[in-house]
Amino acid sequence: MKKWSILKPDEAKAADIASRCDIDRLAVDVMVARGFDDMDSFAQFFRGEELEDPFMIKDMKKAADAVTAAVDDYELICVYGDYDCDGVTSTAILYDYLLSIGGNVIYYIPERSDGYGINSNAIKYLHDQGVKLIITVDNGISAIAEAEEIYSLGMKLVVTDHHQPGSSLPRAEAVVDPHREDCPSSFKHLAGCGVALKLCAAIDGGDYSTVTDQYLDLCAIGTVADVVSLTGENRYIVKQGLKSVLNTDNYGLRALKKAAGCRENMRATDIAFTLAPRINAAGRFGSPITAVKALLSEPEDADVYAAMLVDLNDKRKETEAAISKEIFSFINDHPEILNERVLILSGKGWAHGVIGIVAARIMEYYGKPTVLISEEGGVARGSARSMSGFSIFKCFQSAEDLLVKYGGHECAGGLTILPENIDRFKARVLEFASQFDEMPAITITADKLLAPSDINIDRIRGLCKLEPFGEGNSLPQFAILGAQVRDIRPLSNGKHSKIAINYGGAQAELVLFGTAPSALTVRPGSRADFIVTLDINEYNGREYTSIRIIDYRPSGFNQNAYFSAKDCYERYKRGEKLAESFLKKVTPAREELIKVFKAVQASGSITADKLYYLFDPKVMNYCKLRLCIDIFEELGLVSFKAGSGTVSVLPVNGKADLESSQILKRLRENGN
Repeated sequence: MKKWSILKPDEAKAADIASRCDIDRLAVDVMVARGFDDMDSFAQFFRGEELEDPFMIKDMKKAADAVTAAVDDYELICVYGDYDCDGVTSTAILYDYLLSIGGNVIYYIPERSDGYGINSNAIKYLHDQGVKLIITVDNGISAIAEAEEIYSLGMKLVVTDHHQPGSSLPRAEAVVDPHREDCPSSFKHLAGCGVALKLCAAIDGGDYSTVTDQYLDLCAIGTVADVVSLTGENRYIVKQGLKSVLNTDNYGLRALKKAAGCRENMRATDIAFTLAPRINAAGRFGSPITAVKALLSEPEDADVYAAMLVDLNDKRKETEAAISKEIFSFINDHPEILNERVLILSGKGWAHGVIGIVAARIMEYYGKPTVLISEEGGVARGSARSMSGFSIFKCFQSAEDLLVKYGGHECAGGLTILPENIDRFKARVLEFASQFDEMPAITITADKLLAPSDINIDRIRGLCKLEPFGEGNSLPQFAILGAQVRDIRPLSNGKHSKIAINYGGAQAELVLFGTAPSALTVRPGSRADFIVTLDINEYNGREYTSIRIIDYRPSGFNQNAYFSAKDCYERYKRGEKLAESFLKKVTPAREELIKVFKAVQASGSITADKLYYLFDPKVMNYCKLRLCIDIFEELGLVSFKAGSGTVSVLPVNGKADLESSQILKRLRENGN
């Protein structure tokens, strides 16, 4: 269950802006709701249609001069990248460009097992190879000690990075990072590949024409994959780069598009869900060098490398599924873990390259910050994901004396810890979380309440002018409230559902992927609320609206009451003291227990959330409902799978004595 937040654009401001531009009103409403509520800010959003002079980034001239000198002297140059998609595309861009201007150049990317950034073993290896200049891409800003080692061996260093610098900068011929405090560039959110592209342009005298023609496709892929803000210069890179991806001359990219089954008219979301995962898979399950070779491949081997990336991505998905299955099984055996404010789970040999992805999915499913830790070879490494309002970085900081190292930001982080400290770390994290009066919940934001008249192709087409969508410019989402459900049909042999609605006189069909009609909590004749995205599909030359459901629930659902009662239930299960008046309120009467059991019995098997929707929330709050289920489980009447939240009736002989329930007795004693 997720919280909903529905924005309300200022009608007067939206009307004024719409009258002064050629953007459709629905798109204007979205922009105004997001804070672009005057012509200056509105125009600024669309002004990012070109790239700023590369020399506006601090030290860019020094970097270009140092690289040019090494090329002219035919010194061996190494482009030192990173194992993720941004690092791979950055490496491919700069390596290929230097090669094209006659450079004596190699590239190097550490394996994921070697850790992020420059390391001493790599420095020694590159020195032995005769490298004279190392250029980092997508890393290097924190390589203080490593930079000194590079110079001690007689080599030079140019740093290009986009991560936040520390209190001091590494020794180098140039340190190119838009986040430097003394950097005058106006846009600070470039990905590593964007900085690498600008270095290429700077070496070319500041002219972007050649490098954008050659590398904007790869730069767009790396930018989307690194989840940087798709505003300003990144908006230009991705918007124009998508055109380059469509007509790319890069043999490896063409082969990968084909192998991944990319549609012809690609969007930023296609990069995020098709191309980027396959490039990233090399760094997770093979070697990132495979991905670089794929992007630099010639016609004769492009298909081979593309197939390798597809196979690695399939392995990634299989591994994620296996880890997820193990976690769900553990939760079913230890349901009490779901009552904690933060989910902290550890396992043996979980692939470190994917536990971050799995952590994100577990967090999304259960609505709780999640830390997954994998133990292997005497050391344990973890990855964490959170929602806004609960800082993973601060959480780790509170336990830093137990960690070998850690890093991250509010919503994501990583750590290394000795296995013997894991239990103490868990306790410390839960102690940190206990300071919150109320834990934040995952929130879905709708840009506006959709009017029935908004559901038409012309209005929806107008949203395209806001593309590309991604971080910092999310795909618009809209609320539909109080719609009458007319019909529900299965799609793809029951894997998905199509819901026909009447919404203020407008007839529409909505699609919910991944949920069968039998699992829906709404039915024909009922009223429901939806959060949806709008698109246009084409079939047999005809355009039609495509409305995809992001979330839904019965109309009039009181989310504040639900989340408050859920929190109280978890507090009770953790043994925290609750007011006697509240305990009295949530202690179920015999008649209520019978009603709930009959509802479970009628369905055979039902999720707790779906069961909750069947009752009047003023009488049966969520806490009371879960206590009913606990009582039934104690008496052997039902089984409850915490992993899926499913309660199922068990076969019993004779009548159960509700009064024999110890849970019910304790509730009555504590509530009186």
